Amino acid sequence: MTERTTEQDASPSTAEETRPTPPPHWEADIVAADGGTVHLRPICPEDAEGLVGLMDRSSDQTRYYRFFGPMKRLSDRELHRFTHVDHVDRVAFVILLGEQIVAVGRFDRYPGTDDAEIAFLVEDAHQGRGLGSVLLEHLAAAARERGIKNFVAEVLAQNSRMVRVFQDAGYQAERSYEDGVVHLTFPIEQTEDALAVAYEREQRSESRSIARLLTPSSVAVVGASNDEGKIGNALLRHLLEYGFSGPVYPVNPGARHVRGVPAYADIESIPDDVDLAVLAVPADEVAGVVEACRRKRVRGLVVVSGGFGETGPDGLAAERQLVAAARASGMRVVGPNCLGMVNTDPEVRLNASLAPMVPGRGRVGFFAQSGSLGVALLERARSRNLGLSTFVSAGNRADVSGNDLLQYWATDPATEVVLLHLESFGNPRKFARLARSVGRTKPVVAVKSGRHVKITRGLAGTSVAVPEQSVAALFASAGVIRVETVAQMFDVGTLLAHQPLPAGKRVAIVGNSTAIGVLVADAVLDRGLELATEDPVDIGAGGTPEDFRVALQAAVDDEGVDAVVAVFLPPLMSGSKEFGPALREVAQRSEKPIVASFLSTEGIPPELAVLDEDGTPARGSIPSYSTPERAVIALAKVAEYAHWRRRPVGELPELPDVDEAAGRAVVRSALADAPAGRDLTDDELMTLLAAYGVPLLGTRTVSDADEAVAAATEIGYPVVLKSTAPWLRHRADLGGVRLDLLDADSVRSAFAAIPSGDPVIVQEMAAPGVATVVEIVDDPSFGALVSFGLGGVATDLLGDRAYRTLPLTDLDAAELVRAPRAWPLLDGYRGSEPVDVGALEDLLLRVARLADDLPEVLLLRLEPVIVGPPSPWHGGRSLVVAGGRGLVGPPTARVDPGPRRMRNPV
Repeated sequence: MTERTTEQDASPSTAEETRPTPPPHWEADIVAADGGTVHLRPICPEDAEGLVGLMDRSSDQTRYYRFFGPMKRLSDRELHRFTHVDHVDRVAFVILLGEQIVAVGRFDRYPGTDDAEIAFLVEDAHQGRGLGSVLLEHLAAAARERGIKNFVAEVLAQNSRMVRVFQDAGYQAERSYEDGVVHLTFPIEQTEDALAVAYEREQRSESRSIARLLTPSSVAVVGASNDEGKIGNALLRHLLEYGFSGPVYPVNPGARHVRGVPAYADIESIPDDVDLAVLAVPADEVAGVVEACRRKRVRGLVVVSGGFGETGPDGLAAERQLVAAARASGMRVVGPNCLGMVNTDPEVRLNASLAPMVPGRGRVGFFAQSGSLGVALLERARSRNLGLSTFVSAGNRADVSGNDLLQYWATDPATEVVLLHLESFGNPRKFARLARSVGRTKPVVAVKSGRHVKITRGLAGTSVAVPEQSVAALFASAGVIRVETVAQMFDVGTLLAHQPLPAGKRVAIVGNSTAIGVLVADAVLDRGLELATEDPVDIGAGGTPEDFRVALQAAVDDEGVDAVVAVFLPPLMSGSKEFGPALREVAQRSEKPIVASFLSTEGIPPELAVLDEDGTPARGSIPSYSTPERAVIALAKVAEYAHWRRRPVGELPELPDVDEAAGRAVVRSALADAPAGRDLTDDELMTLLAAYGVPLLGTRTVSDADEAVAAATEIGYPVVLKSTAPWLRHRADLGGVRLDLLDADSVRSAFAAIPSGDPVIVQEMAAPGVATVVEIVDDPSFGALVSFGLGGVATDLLGDRAYRTLPLTDLDAAELVRAPRAWPLLDGYRGSEPVDVGALEDLLLRVARLADDLPEVLLLRLEPVIVGPPSPWHGGRSLVVAGGRGLVGPPTARVDPGPRRMRNPV
């Protein structure tokens, strides 16, 4: 690509002025396409030597493609121009591996235009790692910030790789050819297509980075010890005993052999390549080991060592330095302060963890944030015969997090179910996006601790505090199966791993006790499921295995049955375990899920297991629970997930009468007046809502009785008077609201009776209906929440509000309206006429669109929203907004997600 020299170009002799400073967020750690990590930052004058080195290491062809000629070396003038930019009209980024620049990209604005020319140079050894695409994304994001709308690139026709970088980026490029040069022009607005391309590349890259950790060809244990009481001894023993498929290298400067394996004084003394290093050394030695791993070109680290972020500010600083050093050298980090990780693949057999015994091979991927709980969790899974594909304990989660594992499991053919034990969120917004995507094909089960008690020690640098209502909304929107306890997580996970999803909520009960059958029926109804038959099927205490099989088969064959609960308690006879094969025989041929409470056993008992070739329980095995109620709870949660998965994704409908520009003008005007943010005035709020087609009552704000009468006459009687005093708003019980005023005299009397000297609102009287409340609340961690509920003190007291995250689809809006427990009051309760639910759904979609378009709106509360059947009032409108409040300020999380980047360790 060629470059044009502009009048802004400086020569080496030009006097240096104050160096321009680029925005801090332009710096980022990146996962490359091969799963390795690199660091991207704006160029600086000190990079001159690095650029020279990049040119020297690049081939003649690479330099020719970049400069359209046999450029061997940059002149001093060119070197100065490339490294001295203003970060406004001339922007350049470098990508580093360690201290070495391996790629550079830049754009130069054409003077007086909103177009800029873009150019790249990627070192030959690092071509094919997606670095050109990364540079394009980050340069486009920076250019949008600087008001540039279009990129222009000129590429030699034979440089097909670079042409594909632009073609595959998701932008709509115009192409032309002249003299062997491809001329490309494309708008850099972040379209849905461009964002989808970025997300797809992010998934592939992050998945490969985790695959590199979980499938190493060789492992070094740094800190391996012959002392049975040391962590390094346990780690080495577990690797060897589990039968890791590659070589294992103990590293201990004071021993020639550890557990009979030749040891090395340091990792650099190992003669062969090392893919994964497991660190079990004191915290103050970790930095030196990481530097040695960098020189050895290790691909990944598992830091079991504690003494980092969990100990306080000094430990957190050391943790951040550890991650920054590792990423800069191309390594991902699991931990520190973690249990380790496991891969049960027979081609790998990796137990790089402190767990002495790991579950068998299975279809469940398991992520546990806690290192201390990890051993107990793995033992619980093993005791239930729940097989795992992979397991990762992230500890302090300084680098690798649950989001990374979701990216890996999304396309891992060996994983069909995902279990998450979470203590906090590192990037809740990304979690919501990934969980929603993964959940469409693979169920995600999560237990989130800290619902009532917030855990803060050791998490300040890596986690985001998310309110409980936000967590609930996040999980509901993303289709995550939320469970309350670890036991429930395994209950649900075992069912999902071995039985099909139910097609509905109709449940048949088959057992050998009428009393137990009635208890199960109660549990079914308590959990929102339905009874397929009026009475449970009871084969009686004297029933035979054949009786049991026939009854089960009849239930499975019944078209009115979606799932079966089988309860078998020990009768007063021998040979009770003969009933297991009868149950297993039916389940093997069934396409409907069967759960059991079989002899009060947990997990997959041998009698109910259908074994794989390697002897582990396969699909068709029947999960058993210690009590029938636990079986029903697990089935109910799976049925709810199956319903979410069957549900169409929904659409973001086109909304008529939306004027985004008018709404944005209101917000900009308010922030120009108060940059830190402020409440909108009533007039501003009405203008904002009108811009989004929100139906409003006629309203005027007045200061005295005469103005009130004049406003009432203009609006038309009857009218309402409302105080604007915060303590009186919506408080008819305190005299702040006066209703059904029919003439001038009643308006004057009402005005005089309102106990405040604040201005008063005169408003059109709403038609009879049900008062509801619609609210947008900004969550700084991952975006806005839309809430809906009925109005009234009782509803507020009970917290009967439903929440969803943005964006809101038409199906989301329909579910949100029906989610509160008070929904029957809108649907014809006790013979009342149902309200216009479609009008409520339309309102929710409009306020959600407003929140999406205008992230500066931090709070929007519409109260009351009066909705009723269609009526002649208000021009036939069945819904009107009678009051509200709006707060604007600098946007928090609801902003352009920006180009791909790893979570910042700093």
